[in-house]
Amino acid sequence: MTARPAPRLPRLLEALLGVGTELDLRGVLRHIVDGAAELTGAGRAALVVTDPGESGLAESGLAEIRTPGPDPVPGTAPLLRVPIHVGDEEFGELRLTGRPGAAPFTVEDEQLLRVLATQAGVSIGNARLYETARQRERWIEGAAAVTTALLTEEGADDALTTVAERARLLAGASAGVILHPTAEGGMSIVTASSPDDPDGMLGATITPGSPVLEQLLGGEPVFIEDSATDPRMTTHVRHRFGPSMMLPLQAGGRLIGTLALPRRRGGRPYTDLERLLATQFASQAALALVLADARRGRERLAVYEDRDRIARDLHDLVVQRLFATGMMLESTRRRPGADDVGDILGRAVDELRSTVGEVRTTIFALQQPPADPPTGLRGRVLRETASAAARLGFAPSTHFAGAVDTRVPDRVADRLLTALRDALADASARPGVSRVGVTVETPARSPDGRDGVRLRVVDDGEGGPEEGRGTTVTWWAPL
Repeated sequence: MTARPAPRLPRLLEALLGVGTELDLRGVLRHIVDGAAELTGAGRAALVVTDPGESGLAESGLAEIRTPGPDPVPGTAPLLRVPIHVGDEEFGELRLTGRPGAAPFTVEDEQLLRVLATQAGVSIGNARLYETARQRERWIEGAAAVTTALLTEEGADDALTTVAERARLLAGASAGVILHPTAEGGMSIVTASSPDDPDGMLGATITPGSPVLEQLLGGEPVFIEDSATDPRMTTHVRHRFGPSMMLPLQAGGRLIGTLALPRRRGGRPYTDLERLLATQFASQAALALVLADARRGRERLAVYEDRDRIARDLHDLVVQRLFATGMMLESTRRRPGADDVGDILGRAVDELRSTVGEVRTTIFALQQPPADPPTGLRGRVLRETASAAARLGFAPSTHFAGAVDTRVPDRVADRLLTALRDALADASARPGVSRVGVTVETPARSPDGRDGVRLRVVDDGEGGPEEGRGTTVTWWAPL
């Protein structure tokens, strides 16, 4: 007489409890398979899902297996199948085999399994809802983090990298790519974030006239099942990737670019939820990029306004007062009886003229846009002296005589800047230097009467002529 198994109601309740309290989808499936095997005494239990991609499982076919080992030969062992439904959708099927002694499954086995399958359908639905909520939360947190980063970081390149990197991590993509429209009417990759080497991606271009490009320029997202084989894809890196999303970065009717999130070849396709969340992220990121750009524009404008105000104040107040003081001293020197103090007054006038020149140079520097590279010889010289200030510990005084920006050609200006850079480096290496003066003069005649440009760099450091103090470097070139 075959021994009856212990009453199975407690085991059924335990299986239902295990399935019903789990929120992770893989955990739910694990409990379903384990519970089915425990209830029926099956040596092998498996859950075959109808659509692994939609279920969140990357595998195809068997999702969970109770025990390893070879499959039974068809027709030689009993097999019990029970479907699992989530709402009106057939999620998959429980398959059990391997009863001890090849005993058949009973009607009671099937009934218990159907009860378990009913609870499994409810639990799978709950796990899906939980995972959907978690996904939404992650994408919302990601969008908020990007917005915060963009409104505190400096530089457009950093901003694009932030968007690409965060989107790649959220989407589980193998790369996050930003494309910008090109002058020829195509789109080119300008930023790429990837755990692999992204350098080969930069510069890859979608050619004008591509159907994908037409959709993107029209503000429509594009979803690709396999980038390597889709005829709409034309970039030279498409063979690396499989499923992909291409999302327009658009805010206020303005197309900033495109965010592309490709997965590896053979990777899991994007679900409808992932496509929706990524599209919403792209819209939020585009708005953040616009706001960040506007913020940087306001900051630059504030700097320009401050610099312009300071320049006006220097010109209207300081220069005029210095000039007036110089005129007073000059007039005093010409008065009768001023011979005794003539030399002192002359030196004072020279100092005032030098100060006026320095203030005017400062005014010119303040009027240069701080974010733009300096233009003209005057601006380039000022950049060199400003760089040298960090090494010297003070700013060199700089004087210009003549139309240095218009008279000195670029080839001569480049050589002058090299000589200036060397002279400033030598001055910074000498001990005891507390003052450096730089003068650029044109036209400056040579001893044989040719017109040219002259550079003089004077410092008060030790080791000058005859081991005294002060060193003068003079450089001249014909125009």
